[in-house]
Amino acid sequence: MKVKWFLGLLVAACVVAGLIVAYVVMSQERKAEAEREKPVSAKSRVSVGSNGETIITLDAETQKRIALSVEPAKPATIQPELKGYGRVLDPAPLAALVGEGESAQAALAASQKEFERLRLLNEQKSASDRALQAAEAAARHDQILLAAARTRLVSAWGNTIAEQSDLPALVLSLASLRSALVRVDLPAGETIKAPPATARLVPGTADKDSITAELVGPAPSVDPQVQGQAFLFLVKSNSFHLAPGTALAAFLLLPGEPLQGCLLPDSTVVRHASQSWAYVQTSDNTFTRREIKLDQRMEAGWFVKDGIAAHERVVVSGAQALLSEEQKYQIRQPE
Repeated sequence: MKVKWFLGLLVAACVVAGLIVAYVVMSQERKAEAEREKPVSAKSRVSVGSNGETIITLDAETQKRIALSVEPAKPATIQPELKGYGRVLDPAPLAALVGEGESAQAALAASQKEFERLRLLNEQKSASDRALQAAEAAARHDQILLAAARTRLVSAWGNTIAEQSDLPALVLSLASLRSALVRVDLPAGETIKAPPATARLVPGTADKDSITAELVGPAPSVDPQVQGQAFLFLVKSNSFHLAPGTALAAFLLLPGEPLQGCLLPDSTVVRHASQSWAYVQTSDNTFTRREIKLDQRMEAGWFVKDGIAAHERVVVSGAQALLSEEQKYQIRQPE
């Protein structure tokens, strides 16, 4: 009896010991598995310099993998420009005034012809003095109407428009969008003594292309909102099909010494936080982002006066990948 009791106790002890060992082994395995599943914390490629600038470090292999390439910024010069605000004018009011003037001119021609006819008849005693006086009054009336129509035209559009050699043909060209008449307002306080013969116009939908417009003359009125000097320019070949009301950026050449800067290709420029930026290579493996102002569109890119000096090495391919690397770093930072 004692032997059976002892054997039972021994078996129970072995079972308990086995359960304990199994629990310990399973706990260790779960801990090891959890350690294996932890994300590997790679060393960040992004750091902050002593002046607060963001520095991205990429070894040669990574630069090759993302097809990153750099080139020295090319020096460039441009003539200084003044930026204004352009708007394509509606030709309908001009067409109405021109039509009014044409009608008044035709009426005057008819009444003058009638007056001359009656004057000859009156000399031959074949027309009464009263009829002649009535014809003269009619001609004078039509002459006044023509003068009033011209005054309204000059008041609304200025002498330079009113004195166009073939105004009806110009109106037809404007109405059919073959050409466009653009009003350019300068910022308040900015004045030009002698406006340039041409202006460079850039539609809001085409920042890479510009249109050349010819000066017509000063605008006949001041915009109450802008309160600046204003001019009228004519786009003779409306290749962009600019419709009335279209807003444009207008650039007027100014006299003076050319501006010194550098030329950046389109691929160099990245947009972030509503600003324009470019990446500069500061050593073989480090790059930093600088804010730039795109001063003027050029055939091969953008003229930049400040922010990057000529011959500094800028990223011309892979700039967007560098910006993405920065943004990933910012996301990982604790708030």
